Amino acid sequence: MAEIQAMFNPVFLTANNTHLRYRVFKGGAGSGKSFDIAQDFICKLSDSRYKGANLLVLRKVDDNNRGSTYAELCKAVYRLFGDKADKYWRITKTPRMLRSLVTGNTIEFRGVADDRQREHVKSVTFPSGNLTWIWLEEATEFDEADIEILDDRLRGALPNENLYYQMTFSFNPISSAHWIKRRFFDTAADNIYTCHSTYLDNRFCDEQYHRRMLERKERDPEGYAVYGLGDWGETGGLILTDYTIETFERSPDRFDAMAIGQDFGFNHADAILTLGLKDGELYICSEIYEHGKSEGEMIEIAKQERLSSDLRMWCDSAQPGTIKAWTANGFRRARAVEKEKGCIRSQINWLKGRRIHVHPSCTETIKEMQTWKWAKNRKTGDYEDDPAVGFDDAMAALRYGIEEWRKSRAYSAIEKAGDNAWRK
Repeated sequence: MAEIQAMFNPVFLTANNTHLRYRVFKGGAGSGKSFDIAQDFICKLSDSRYKGANLLVLRKVDDNNRGSTYAELCKAVYRLFGDKADKYWRITKTPRMLRSLVTGNTIEFRGVADDRQREHVKSVTFPSGNLTWIWLEEATEFDEADIEILDDRLRGALPNENLYYQMTFSFNPISSAHWIKRRFFDTAADNIYTCHSTYLDNRFCDEQYHRRMLERKERDPEGYAVYGLGDWGETGGLILTDYTIETFERSPDRFDAMAIGQDFGFNHADAILTLGLKDGELYICSEIYEHGKSEGEMIEIAKQERLSSDLRMWCDSAQPGTIKAWTANGFRRARAVEKEKGCIRSQINWLKGRRIHVHPSCTETIKEMQTWKWAKNRKTGDYEDDPAVGFDDAMAALRYGIEEWRKSRAYSAIEKAGDNAWRK
């Protein structure tokens, strides 16, 4: 037991032991929240005391579970059981599922991005036992109405006196206006346990990550407050406010125009956004968002993700050699953005003049949009006319991707006519 306890960060131990109905993990990036939650669930679901328990894991978009919650839970199995993992757990990729071979307890994964998926969640069943536990990762992605649907699933008599119903939420506190703050933090309810953590509480966090956070603290104090210290983000000074997060048809045939924007990065993210225009409104259809990848690795990821090589790709002009590598590897329409004086403000004005629709699969883009702010004068506290310098890689890709539309004199006419030739 002592050996297993040593695999947990002390900051989470009380949260792991609470039986209150709502367990809310709020904190900064790199605090180890997801690592702890996954490990905690694998320990409990392997324990015969909790026989009859089952876990439903959700992201707003189901496919986002693949590289996050599913991967984290699989790693927890192998971390805890080592080379005997296959003796104790059955893991399948299609469908995504984990089942304890000792207790029969099962983990399934879902999304609630549209009405069909919400209905599917209502009918989830398990081979044995009850749905007892629900984990919502990146909980700020969800609508409050989603929570009502899920909460209603946790009801009825339990077959084991050790079992209890519980919903677990994990997230970075992006906005103080979010419904999660009102529902779980601005209340005196006695069935809620909240846990706050930061990368400073994570004894498994590497030194390189600490340096990266210190860099963010210097360059982007407000972003550091949210992603470093896990404080609620302020709502004032946001650059983009007229946007909706929703599912929509992403077929190229439905758009009047499409393009790709890319901001190169290594320590900062390399961000690639596929954009569409329809009836004068902007759609952010998909994202690729990676840290620590070489240009060759990014090109391979883009090919694996089936990024279109037919669309114009507008890239950061600071790295002409990288653009050349992309064109040599099949993305022949990659071009550098011309950064004329005042272009950033002009790009922002163009974006602010349009309704923006963001597909919920673009999770990193959504995070950046929710924290992308005007710079604040440190002496007066007033907001200035330039964006704050910070971690805004997806926002840079967004600005680059709209370049041809922003600059074209023919844009307004094409926008109205829906000229398909604009895609070429």
